Amino acid sequence: ITKERTMSKKAKLIVDGEEYEFPIVEGSEQEKGIDISSLRAESKLITLDNGFANTSTCQSGITFLNGEEGILRYRGIPIEELAANSNFLEVSYLLIYGNLPTPEEYHSFEKQITEHTLLREDLIKFYDGFPRDAHPMAVLGSIVSAISTFYQDGLDPKNKDQVDLSIIRLMAKLPTIAAYSYKTSIGQPKIYPTNDLDYCSNFLKMMFAVPSEEYEVVPEFVEALNLLLILHADHEQNCSTSTVRLIGSSQANLYASISGGINALWGPLHGGANQAVIEMLHEIHDNGGDVDKFIEMSKDKSNPFRLMGFGHRVYKNFDPRAKILKDACDKVLEKIGVSDPLLDIAKSLEEKALNDPYFQEKKLYPNVDFYSGIIYSALKIPTDMFTVMFAIGRLPGWIAHWKEMNENKGTKIGRPRQIYSGENLNHYVPMNQRDKKKAA
Repeated sequence: ITKERTMSKKAKLIVDGEEYEFPIVEGSEQEKGIDISSLRAESKLITLDNGFANTSTCQSGITFLNGEEGILRYRGIPIEELAANSNFLEVSYLLIYGNLPTPEEYHSFEKQITEHTLLREDLIKFYDGFPRDAHPMAVLGSIVSAISTFYQDGLDPKNKDQVDLSIIRLMAKLPTIAAYSYKTSIGQPKIYPTNDLDYCSNFLKMMFAVPSEEYEVVPEFVEALNLLLILHADHEQNCSTSTVRLIGSSQANLYASISGGINALWGPLHGGANQAVIEMLHEIHDNGGDVDKFIEMSKDKSNPFRLMGFGHRVYKNFDPRAKILKDACDKVLEKIGVSDPLLDIAKSLEEKALNDPYFQEKKLYPNVDFYSGIIYSALKIPTDMFTVMFAIGRLPGWIAHWKEMNENKGTKIGRPRQIYSGENLNHYVPMNQRDKKKAA
């Protein structure tokens, strides 16, 4: 339930002497916005806002983000508290259903997810149809979309029972789908889920176990993975979440909407950013490992090199998730005793950038992608699986936004406007006359 309200104050727009008034809406954290829903009807005008940087497409009660002050809260609870005290499934329940679960609710949620982790055997055959070098994100999006053909009893977005079951199925099966895409890419047998393991332990076993030997789950790995998934669980109206809402606004089913979100996340400017960090570290390493040289290159506007994992479009201060991961990164690397030249370069890069006046003035601090890439690398997660890990973490946020949107009776199908900048009135020219027209 959102707490937005319309204020008595109005915003005025004056165009060619004509005056128009629009209500100002205030959110529960005193965020103010101008409701321009009636703009076109009253004035024949529309707004232009590339990238929707200043446009709110909905009112949501899921996540609060203040980029200027570095605040992130899920359902009002600070991310710092959740990271210190919760686990991924509990946070998922909080995002999806709006409250922290009681012990009974949590047990039921966990039990249902555990019982739905298996994939249909005929669905597993789909993996044989992909090239071995297929990107895991392509496989992930395809399999999620294909699931809808196997569970046609869960496609009605207006049927609560069907939606609840689809939520459980997606939460349960996405880690299995992800692990199987990795196993396929390296030619190893797929490992079935284990019902006596927790969510993160089960995923790690499916990723790294082999039938020929026992697999022991490392507690530090489980702790780190839980933290990473919590910090990625939601982030307000980002590209992939907006995509899920836009697809869902057509009353497309949950599987189709989530598949679209996965594909949106794949882009290097969004979920692929942590993969880009590791690729950057490889580049620095392969060119001698001179961190100072690359820092200076990043300051040169004429140089195409850019430091990946620094700065954030929304946060104008330190990314609160990065603060948490920085501490976790140090602890994880110390506990597991990882020795990797890329990680050494990353730590050196972090230290030098944080103490460089150029980065300080521009507030280019390491963001969540910088540290998450380092930790995933330490956990031996392959680089091309980084974005898949992001998708597993972001799944409850996508579900929560899809669910909130569908439960809102005021939801309309998404249909942005545009400012046309093409040819004026033109006419069809028969093919045998087109060359003559060009010559003229």
